[in-house]
Amino acid sequence: MKNPTWSFSAIKLFEQCPKKYYHLKIARDYSEPSTEASSYGEEFHTAAEFYVSGQADLSPHFEFARSALDKLKAMPGEKFCEYEMGLTEGLEPCAINAPNVWWRGIADLAIINGSSAKVIDYKAGKSAKYADKDQLELMALAVFKHFPDVTKVDAALLFVVAKAFIKGRYNRDDAPALWAAWLQRYNRIPAAKANGVWNPKTSGLCKAHCVVLSCLHNGRNS
Repeated sequence: MKNPTWSFSAIKLFEQCPKKYYHLKIARDYSEPSTEASSYGEEFHTAAEFYVSGQADLSPHFEFARSALDKLKAMPGEKFCEYEMGLTEGLEPCAINAPNVWWRGIADLAIINGSSAKVIDYKAGKSAKYADKDQLELMALAVFKHFPDVTKVDAALLFVVAKAFIKGRYNRDDAPALWAAWLQRYNRIPAAKANGVWNPKTSGLCKAHCVVLSCLHNGRNS
């Protein structure tokens, strides 16, 4: 049986609640609704992609981000906007939709300059208080696989509304240890699938916000 494919968001979902992961990713009998915040984020990602790649001017709606995006445009190196990366279970690079893909990720912006790279992930949230740099680590590890000459990745979460820049630096020599930690986290997913056990993990979000209405911890399942 093929092990489940995964991404940063998928592993975070499993760690939030295995039962919710099961319903959204395995059974697929529930799905997260689109929200105003998610739609705004998608709109900004598209606007930033077209502006940084030179395909279109920045929408007046996002004029407040022009200065930050101009700094990214001015950085030396080849720029890859919304760059899709896949990895096989053997950690070999592949297309994001390849038959043997195991991990998937999309870099909002990757800038490759010889042995150095920069990876930027845009965030449209109003606060950077709970910024999670784990996503940057995974992006850096994938860049090392897709760009064999890169030995150092400077990555950042760019909060365009909150005007925050959360940085991380990653070196190729550290990749084996970093992958070992990620695999330890990931292996809980195929273990749950093999055992057929997807235990719920309760939190303050269950009763009012979780979309899995069939869960006994959901306050809207009557």
